[in-house]
Amino acid sequence: MTDSHTPTLFPAGGGPAARAQDFAASEMFQKLFREGMDLVEETASYLDGPGRDDSKSLDRAGALSYATESMKLTTRLMQAASWLLAQRAVAEGEMSAEAATDGKYRLSADRPSEKLWPEGETPPAVLGDLVKRSRSLYDRLKRIDDNLYTDGVVDTDANPVADQMAMLRGAFGQR
Repeated sequence: MTDSHTPTLFPAGGGPAARAQDFAASEMFQKLFREGMDLVEETASYLDGPGRDDSKSLDRAGALSYATESMKLTTRLMQAASWLLAQRAVAEGEMSAEAATDGKYRLSADRPSEKLWPEGETPPAVLGDLVKRSRSLYDRLKRIDDNLYTDGVVDTDANPVADQMAMLRGAFGQR
């Protein structure tokens, strides 16, 4: 039994591949997958329909903010959808759980957002809601990703830029 102060989604035993396999086969994953895909579909419908009208009602600065926000939203959701699809591939036996542990299938930390909207302007309500929900979904997926694919404690003080630079130096044989 786990301590109620330190909940874990999956037991530490078995390694990342075993945890990924168990998660991909779970009812929790099925619900999360449907939620993620529904949000992708809802966002696409909004951006291709009513969102166009919303953006046209904004002034020039607001329209630029809208375009930037919608691109960030789309990128975040595509990363989430890719992750969910990789997990589903594991569940359906199309990909090994070991392959899903590869870094190319992992989620990176979502960057904190800067203030995009001009002073006194707010995003259209639907766009703001979609952004908020996409961040919530992405944060949950990231926590699951970290829990599934790390054997130790997640280092919250890690510097992802320095880590990427070190990987590039290693790949190209530079120091």
